[in-house]
Amino acid sequence: MQLKDSAMKAVLFEKFQEAPKVVSVADPSPEPHGVVLKVEATGVCRSDWHGWMGHDSDIELPHIPGHELAGVVEAVGKDVKNCKVGDRVTVPFICGCGSCSECHAGHQQVCLHQEQPGFTHWGSFAEYVPIHQADLNVVALPETMDFATAASLGCRFATSFRAVIDQGKVSAGQWVAVHGCGGVGLSAVMIASAAGANVIGIDLDPAKLALAKELGAVAAIEGKGEVVEAIKEITKGGAHVSLDALGHPATMTNSILCLRPRGKHIQVGLMLGDHAAPAVPMPKIVGQEIELLGSHGMQAHRYGAMLDMVENGKLDPARLVGDKISLDAAPEALMNMDKFQSIGATVITSF
Repeated sequence: MQLKDSAMKAVLFEKFQEAPKVVSVADPSPEPHGVVLKVEATGVCRSDWHGWMGHDSDIELPHIPGHELAGVVEAVGKDVKNCKVGDRVTVPFICGCGSCSECHAGHQQVCLHQEQPGFTHWGSFAEYVPIHQADLNVVALPETMDFATAASLGCRFATSFRAVIDQGKVSAGQWVAVHGCGGVGLSAVMIASAAGANVIGIDLDPAKLALAKELGAVAAIEGKGEVVEAIKEITKGGAHVSLDALGHPATMTNSILCLRPRGKHIQVGLMLGDHAAPAVPMPKIVGQEIELLGSHGMQAHRYGAMLDMVENGKLDPARLVGDKISLDAAPEALMNMDKFQSIGATVITSF
């Protein structure tokens, strides 16, 4: 990354699991194919916590986290054709290279040479952030959408949209179970409900379950009990589609076991560190022809379908924005992401 002489404020950590600090670092300059965005809002996500813990091999220290972002184009590289200074934009958290076989097939979310702000390079817990291959990865925002809502789209909401609509292919009348009602899970509840499904939310936190019902869940189950049996009773045989939106061996197992024969399990929550190689209930998977699908982000060219549903009122991601905090409060918020305390998405909105 090229740097200018001027300085910006950013959250930086120099060692994994050591408290990040708010510091001044050099401003970024755009690559020929890239842009620099003035960050107006950026989410604090559990994926950022995984990075800070040292679970992501792409991160080189010292590091600035942050991958859920929205802002205004501040500087444009000489080879960029579709962006101009002043544009209000967001980006997927996975940015495609534009030249590999997956990108050519339209699957930028699994790009073979993907860039991820906050992982492969410095991220958006800062006043400015560089974005590569801007013409492929930058998404224009509707004028009616505020930056905090837009920042919550990039990881949690877009990831859930792809998981529910593109991977799960959820349709009206199906039963959908969502295990974990954090930012990803609540997004999935809203999206599956908008698709006409009967949604069941599962979580340990009564406040999150109450919000799940407000967002369209027809039932809510407290996660400490007999979750699988409760889902099978409500659905009269099991869910058609079930999502692990948390990323834990217990929620993954419940998600698979609660399915009816030939159901789909969608793994959305990351399982890293000690949870990277969980045991799976293979007799159920084989004997009932259960489908296991991963879901990882969403490509920029699919944002239009999601934003159309937002503009016509079928989806309202603004309801999923929780606490709005300052950049100075970000280190503490990041370190506490494993405690699952916040309701909805925590978003940094003042820098």
